[in-house]
Amino acid sequence: MKNFLARILGKKTPMTNMTIIGNGNMARGIATRALAGGLTVEILGQDPIKAQELAAELGARVTSGTTAAAPQGDIVVLAVPFDAAKSIVSTYGEALAGKTIVDITNPVNFETFDSLVVEPGTSAAEEIAQLAPSGSHVVKAFNTTFAGTLVAGESGGKPLDVFIAGDDDAATAAVSGLVSAGGMRPLVVGPLKRARELEGFQFVLMTMQANPAFEDFNWDTGLLVTK
Repeated sequence: MKNFLARILGKKTPMTNMTIIGNGNMARGIATRALAGGLTVEILGQDPIKAQELAAELGARVTSGTTAAAPQGDIVVLAVPFDAAKSIVSTYGEALAGKTIVDITNPVNFETFDSLVVEPGTSAAEEIAQLAPSGSHVVKAFNTTFAGTLVAGESGGKPLDVFIAGDDDAATAAVSGLVSAGGMRPLVVGPLKRARELEGFQFVLMTMQANPAFEDFNWDTGLLVTK
């Protein structure tokens, strides 16, 4: 699998395969799966101390820095809220050219928790793609997985399904490869516009986690496609 990732990423020797922007729970979860798959990880955060602490917690194949530095990874994961993700992509600009940008955000109105903040007919991923530089490719992934389940790599004793949407075949293949390497099942559901449905469905799932009527839901559930 490492060789597979290397071919996709155009490298014969390991370098920084992935940069994660953010140092919260989702950054920890995604980094844990990436490390399990043999990748190296760079953590960039606004707070250098928190980024350094997370890197130290995760182990030897992790470096850290601040968002003032250009991301070194071939794959750049936006493990921050939606508004912050848009700002980061705009600020980095051409520093993201040629990279695969993974949008994990769920554009929920957290003041009311009753709607999404994007207009109908679009998605957070599509809005981020409009801000990304030419030559980069935005992929939607990990928005349907919760942080705790990513650390474990499973939910209910079963590997996680990770839904992926993107317009570039090589970019979606790269994300699929790292998902597989991390012990999960990648499900490429179509072009980037499918992020609209992924964000909407995850919003419903989030409201169920927060609903006391579902007392067994504690942000540790997972979506699973069976046959």
